[in-house]
Amino acid sequence: MRNTILTMVAVLLSGALTAQGVFSNKTQSILEKVIQDYPNHFHNIRGELVSQAHQTATYRSTVQLPGSPSCMVLLTGGGSNGTAAGEGYSWACTVMEAESFEKARERFHDIYGQLSNSIIHSGAQKTFILSGQYEEPSAERKDTHVVFSLLPGVGEMKQLRVELLLQQDAAGRWKILLSVNDREPMMGVVTVN
Repeated sequence: MRNTILTMVAVLLSGALTAQGVFSNKTQSILEKVIQDYPNHFHNIRGELVSQAHQTATYRSTVQLPGSPSCMVLLTGGGSNGTAAGEGYSWACTVMEAESFEKARERFHDIYGQLSNSIIHSGAQKTFILSGQYEEPSAERKDTHVVFSLLPGVGEMKQLRVELLLQQDAAGRWKILLSVNDREPMMGVVTVN
């Protein structure tokens, strides 16, 4: 009886994950790679050095979301070698840029729905669930944040969060940004083409 129940749960879970859609599966796969590399300070997903100023180094990410204009790894608070105490690590990706608030709002809602309660496997360590409270975007506000936590929050992964941001830039375009970081919520992302 127990084996039958476990088999049914596995089949249902597999069906639910498949029903999340192609974007979700690719996004989940990318997020898993990024989250799995967090304990390595994103060393394995750092590409070429793009810029370095003061205590910040920006690298192209070797892990990209399909169709995204840019994905970067940012190191802050220490040197660029990943050994300084108090250093922060972020992976940030511009998912979409749009002129229309409505188009951006709909996509923001879709991405939230695809990420919310996603199951993330972090290598040999543990399985986590992304949990975050949805905030309805408004054209009057220049940005809307949803911060996802990894549940259960244990060890160094307790600091890690996934952030989804809808933001209007100075030119009036709307951007959807996705980040994985261990610092304060992002207020923008470096984009390099």
